[in-house]
Amino acid sequence: MIMKAKETTLTRIASHRGGTLEFGDSTPAGFAVTARMPLEEVEFDLHPTLDGKIVVHHDPTLNRTTDKVGAIVQMTWQDVRAATIDFSRGEHPLLLEELCEIYTDSPVQFRCEIKPGENGGAYCDFVPKVIAGLDACGRLMTTNFSSFLMETLDEIASHTDRPRLWLLSPPVLRQLGSNAVIELATAHSVPEIGVHIDDASAALMNKVTAAGLDFGCWAAHSASQIDKALNLGVKVFTTDRPSLAISRREKQSSEGRPA
Repeated sequence: MIMKAKETTLTRIASHRGGTLEFGDSTPAGFAVTARMPLEEVEFDLHPTLDGKIVVHHDPTLNRTTDKVGAIVQMTWQDVRAATIDFSRGEHPLLLEELCEIYTDSPVQFRCEIKPGENGGAYCDFVPKVIAGLDACGRLMTTNFSSFLMETLDEIASHTDRPRLWLLSPPVLRQLGSNAVIELATAHSVPEIGVHIDDASAALMNKVTAAGLDFGCWAAHSASQIDKALNLGVKVFTTDRPSLAISRREKQSSEGRPA
């Protein structure tokens, strides 16, 4: 009898904010380089402007990563565009449609995090605008959505059947516990959870996957954190250092170890 070789699933790499530690936070250059990298996903975050535009930016304000200050939702697109991103090539924030244009011919899929506002709450009526914007650019069917807010994940599900990922902060994971996390994800039909890489373990992953959920990690930036994600065999991990992640995965593959 001929035995079939066991199939191995490639651990997916997601370039976090277009590779923040390599190219700056959510920069056009970082997204453009990521589009040509041998990885699977690019992660980005979205906020609305005062005049209804959708901006690719991590924080709800410009304060921390640009030379301007102010909450994006309280600023016009023209004012947001005037900001220069720190540690960039003098670059400015992007609109969602501009990001889509960068990835027109790229096989890299989107991992879209719909962010809360400065007060921690969801933006009113923002989810359907994001979905419509992605659809208009022909990118909806290659987009996975993520959020720390279950409220936002529920709203996403009411507008599209695209995959959703529940991001768990360390305090929430500790406060709820793994059993409650699995129960909540199942009750809300969320198929995947993501934890901070330092909270990830084989025991937690096995419990989550045994419940029929996918398991991933975020914030795998150092070589040791990246190796941990690869050795665990998580579905996907986000990293600020995509070039390092690619090289570590290639090294493991060349050594005959599953990545």
